[in-house]
Amino acid sequence: MVLLRPSAVLERDVVAGVHRLEVADTNLYLVEHDDRVLVVDAGLPAAWPHLLQALFETGHGRDDVDGVLLTHAHFDHVGCARQVRRRWGLPVWVHDADARLAAHPYAYRHERPRWRYPVEHRAALPALARMTLAGALAVRGVRDTRPLGSDTPLPTGAVVIPTPGHTDGHIALHLPDRDAVIVGDALVTLDPYTGERGPQIVAGAATADSDAALASLDALVATGAGVVLPGHGAPWREGVGRAVELARRRGAH
Repeated sequence: MVLLRPSAVLERDVVAGVHRLEVADTNLYLVEHDDRVLVVDAGLPAAWPHLLQALFETGHGRDDVDGVLLTHAHFDHVGCARQVRRRWGLPVWVHDADARLAAHPYAYRHERPRWRYPVEHRAALPALARMTLAGALAVRGVRDTRPLGSDTPLPTGAVVIPTPGHTDGHIALHLPDRDAVIVGDALVTLDPYTGERGPQIVAGAATADSDAALASLDALVATGAGVVLPGHGAPWREGVGRAVELARRRGAH
């Protein structure tokens, strides 16, 4: 584990050839395949210099990067996608159902009022403050995304898994050869809106349909992955089945 700056941590080879970059309690992943790198999610705007440093630390440069694959298009996953698109001219892929959200990353559906959570969950304040300092209130969207499809340079054997609920177009990325699944916010081990840790779906402050999100956990269980790589919080290494069991026990919140 390499500290990049006070607010960023690079965890190399969280599973073979996958590196986790955490900035302000929000993860993005560098997925190596052959001599290429696919960036999965784009964190917050402050992640940009840390992404450059992470590429350097892992022996890569801009010319090695395929582009960005978004698990979903909330502001805290779109953060530096615009820089990748504009400065490097690289594509940003997202599910069709989240394409409009990628262009307007604050225009998302949610079940419960957002303002209630900092009031009712004081443990959330540190994470929310870190996210704010990392640019959570100043994310610029990406209008010219590409739909997931035949031109998406997935690693060999990787499978895109629809997991709607958190957003309509949420997806996970299963990496069978690495016994891992990158789950975005379909399942997290830290909920920034409550400050609670452990496997769970994200609070209704940021989830469009909690019932659908809980139902989508079946698709994650079907992967049988040993390691779960979430959008927020530490990797879970006790198997996706156990993670889903605990998330269902906790339920919507």
